[in-house]
Amino acid sequence: MKIPASAATAGLDLHHPPDFSLVLGGPLFQLLRRTHLADDALMLVRQRIIVISLLAWLPLLLLSALEGNLWGGSTSVPFLFDIEVHVRFLVALPLLILAELVVHRRMRPLLQQFAERNLIPENAMARFEAAIVSAFRLRNSVLAEVVLIGIVYGVGVLVIWRHYVALDTATWYATGATGGSGLSLAGMWFGYVSLPIFQFLLCRWYFRLFIWARFLWQVSRIELGLLPTHPDRLGGLSFISGQIYAFTVLAVAHGALLAGNLANRIFFLGAELLQFKLEIAVLVVFLLCVVLGPLLFFAPQLAQAKRKGSREYGVLAERYAREFDAKWLRDGAPADEPLLGSGDIQSLADLGNSFQVVREMRIVPIKRDDLLRLVGATLAPIVPLALTMMSLEELLKKLFGVLF
Repeated sequence: MKIPASAATAGLDLHHPPDFSLVLGGPLFQLLRRTHLADDALMLVRQRIIVISLLAWLPLLLLSALEGNLWGGSTSVPFLFDIEVHVRFLVALPLLILAELVVHRRMRPLLQQFAERNLIPENAMARFEAAIVSAFRLRNSVLAEVVLIGIVYGVGVLVIWRHYVALDTATWYATGATGGSGLSLAGMWFGYVSLPIFQFLLCRWYFRLFIWARFLWQVSRIELGLLPTHPDRLGGLSFISGQIYAFTVLAVAHGALLAGNLANRIFFLGAELLQFKLEIAVLVVFLLCVVLGPLLFFAPQLAQAKRKGSREYGVLAERYAREFDAKWLRDGAPADEPLLGSGDIQSLADLGNSFQVVREMRIVPIKRDDLLRLVGATLAPIVPLALTMMSLEELLKKLFGVLF
């Protein structure tokens, strides 16, 4: 089911909820639809990747060739040797676009899961609907994307890129240090077209993650109908933690972006990979916080449900165990009722299993596999840079030593 265009203002039928999507909305999405680079299901992803990537990268190639900075010239870093720019526009940017489709498909049944599992009480339906409408309204906001464009040009290009990211040497995009005294023609396209396109898509993803975190916070304030004996050991909320996998492609894109930046500094400025341990650790922690952090909003309710379940099932187990004891060990059973084949023993075992499920219920909806998947996806593009420190044979031996 498609999300109605008027979802931000119209009432929602939460017994037959619409698809939930962080990406089907906003001025850029509408522009892509009008230019036939997207449809209502966010397909045509190949066309979007080709057109947007070439718009950012191809003019840089042509202008660098025109200015003689393609593979030689007087610059220290010719265009074809600039690893960061190729990784940014030919790897990370396509991944940012692909991540939209992955997240959209993964999150579509989210609202339906809440309905099917009866997690939202009838008296809280209005609050749940308000959270959905608020999320849709933010996602569709024109003002939000205008502000993002202002941030991209005012902070991303003029401050972060020029003073913290640009190489401190003569390159194909600038004749002076740190993006400095003069931009080349290719540098002007890079700084005012290509880089803003990439930074806008990246900032747009951070805004979507904010919408996701805000939605989870609002839902976590509702008293959910959690079941302590649910087999998922999360009271029935395992489908929310399952959304983590949707952000794996986004994590790879971040890892690729950092890997490209570090590669330039290693190959052109003589740096070593170990000098950037802090930067790598900060990126990993940052992604863990923005992707996994919002799930912790449900920890108080899960802890409360576990305490309540332990108390209630403890009382039930104690009562049943006493009755079982009185019946079968204190001569309370009828003389003609055989012990062999009695359902009482199976019921006692089933009750014990239910009590064990309550005891094993997790109060943090994050699994070890979730952490490893996200960390691995982030570090995967950076691992090849280890070859700058050792041979491939040495690297494989160390990897096998860790794994086996």
